[in-house]
Amino acid sequence: MTAFRVLVPQAVDEAGIAALTDAGLDVVQPPNADIETVRRVVRDCDAVLLRTVVLDAAVLAGAPRLKVIARHGVGVDNIDLAYCAARGIVVTNAPESNTVAVAEHTLALLLAVAKNLRAADRAVRAGEFAARHHLGGIELAGRTLGVIGLGRIGRLVAQRAEAGLGMRVRGHDPAATGPDVVGLPELLAASDVVSLHVPLTTGTAGFFGAAEFAALKPGAYLVNCSRGGVVDETALRTALDRGQLAGAALDVFATEPLPAAHPLASDPRVLLTPHMAAHTGESLARMAVDAANEIIAVSRGEQPRWPVPLPGRS
Repeated sequence: MTAFRVLVPQAVDEAGIAALTDAGLDVVQPPNADIETVRRVVRDCDAVLLRTVVLDAAVLAGAPRLKVIARHGVGVDNIDLAYCAARGIVVTNAPESNTVAVAEHTLALLLAVAKNLRAADRAVRAGEFAARHHLGGIELAGRTLGVIGLGRIGRLVAQRAEAGLGMRVRGHDPAATGPDVVGLPELLAASDVVSLHVPLTTGTAGFFGAAEFAALKPGAYLVNCSRGGVVDETALRTALDRGQLAGAALDVFATEPLPAAHPLASDPRVLLTPHMAAHTGESLARMAVDAANEIIAVSRGEQPRWPVPLPGRS
């Protein structure tokens, strides 16, 4: 009987690899994750434990044995879901694995941008201690945080901002209800800080653009730890220049890695981190193990715990 082979094109926590091998699966870890290597190796594999490699229809068409793609994390925008639906390839993710890590990173960015910590750190290192007299930030207690996207991460950010920072919270999500869930125009007009927690889909690509920035309370802040593609970065820069935004903190970008010549890369009003919100040791271990367990379930003919809904399938 042919062994159930799992392609792991990028490094994951050893706990995930151990789970696969302990279950008797054959793990394939190529020396690099360039697309030609992935295309060559995946043709003989039954599963992929996937991080950021893009699996489009052209790559998937060359993988006749493929039965399951288990995403190491939450977002599945690097997978051609329509093709998977047509082929009957199961797609899973790990929605509980990085909730705490991303929520904590969001709050860290929120505090850092509100307190002007990037500029303050740079000033101290440059011997400009007197910068303390003009680098004061704002207090967050009593201010309004608008959370767009009320999934696991958005809800946790809202809870901790309210309980830990004393912020008023308003949320927007077409799938959510409650006394603090409001329409997008109301949220934008009321928020001192907006935090984005939405997946990147055809419906959300570039959705936060010029009109949304114009609707913000003047001097607001934006934090984005979801996907870079949901924000129109040109409109963001314009909002900063016009004073509509006082600052922004971004962990994600439309193009990653962020090009060195990108206007946001040199803008002192923007705090940048390299798509690392989920990258705590604890979260990386959970993502690897959760993804591995989904593959193991499929290999045994069982239903995975977190199947991703595919186009045209209930």
